[in-house]
Amino acid sequence: MTEPPSCDIMRCETLARRLLPRMRAEMVYRLVSERGISQSEASKRLGISRAAVSQYMSRKRGFTRQDFPGELNLVIERWVSAVASGEGTITICDVCRSADLAGNR
Repeated sequence: MTEPPSCDIMRCETLARRLLPRMRAEMVYRLVSERGISQSEASKRLGISRAAVSQYMSRKRGFTRQDFPGELNLVIERWVSAVASGEGTITICDVCRSADLAGNR
């Protein structure tokens, strides 16, 4: 991926605040539902409480009914794979770049 044309910390912070809770909720849901990782194991791997995972799974935390555009969906899938395998990382820059490509500024 290439550097976003207008990358600055304020813009990235705004995107992260707006997108990350939804993306995290979707990532946890896919990790448990599609990859078969237990909620307890997911909480350990992510460094969050078991209660937080339960709230993500019941769609009480971070959930909205909007679909993710293709680029953001790919970042979520990469994130799920990284957590499931224990290899790879996703950065805030990945989220910002994907949001730019998806038109979510």
